Amino acid sequence: MFDWNDLKSFLAVAETGSTLAAAQALRVSQTTVARRIAALEEAIGLDLFERRQAGYALTPVGETMLASALAVRDAADRFQDAAGARSRDAGGTVSLTTMEIFAVTILPPILRDLRAAHPGIHIHLDTSDEPRDLATGAADIALRSSKQPAGAGLVGRRIADNPWTVYSSRDYADRHGIPHSREQLATHPFIGGGGHVWEPYQAWLRQYGLEESVVMKYDSASGLLAGVRAGMGLTILPAFLADREPDLIRCIPPKVEDTTGLWLLTHERLRRVPRIRIVLDFIANALTRLGRE
Repeated sequence: MFDWNDLKSFLAVAETGSTLAAAQALRVSQTTVARRIAALEEAIGLDLFERRQAGYALTPVGETMLASALAVRDAADRFQDAAGARSRDAGGTVSLTTMEIFAVTILPPILRDLRAAHPGIHIHLDTSDEPRDLATGAADIALRSSKQPAGAGLVGRRIADNPWTVYSSRDYADRHGIPHSREQLATHPFIGGGGHVWEPYQAWLRQYGLEESVVMKYDSASGLLAGVRAGMGLTILPAFLADREPDLIRCIPPKVEDTTGLWLLTHERLRRVPRIRIVLDFIANALTRLGRE
């Protein structure tokens, strides 16, 4: 059985008359083209070219086989065009699950641009505090902050480092100063809660003896953001978004062990579904650009 690349070399040499010109057209070496021609002739048991000093000339058999080879190339081109059109025209609903704090800060302008570029795709945004199980189809795509995503069959990419650390508003810092050490944190009020982030947040406070510093609790992570913006006190937020909030100041650097990643994930059975692929690539590219700003 011959290789498709052997057939491409046959067509290129037939059209250009030499292995050198064919190699330039295919962007490979002249040796590679000559080797592929020889491999094709051996595979089918026919001589397709006469090797002449002036170049390669099709044999009568080669002339006959050329029409069939062109038909194969045309069929491959139609297949590629159809696949491209399918991807461009892909439509339908894509379920995207993430924390509410990401849904109300960094995602809206990205989803606006996605809608403009691909109006046939409709996004269902799920901001449940409980991580959705992509393996059971509870969501198509997840944007998560974690050290290492857990779940069967997950595929995706780590977009950026996303440590959670302590922030205050600029107004609060002007009035009360910025704590630059863990000892100084004990003299400031904290905003707690944050839905499912509260368990690791509370463990962090407990580790440094700061549980009694919590003066108010919110049920969601976006509540933490609202509270710190209002100058109510300090809180812990994901750096990927908090560092891009003009009204917020990072108080202390995160510990290495507190560093998580921002992950964009789907299930392996969905990775090649056109509408899923479009949304994954669009959001990943947008977040990567945002991370460089």
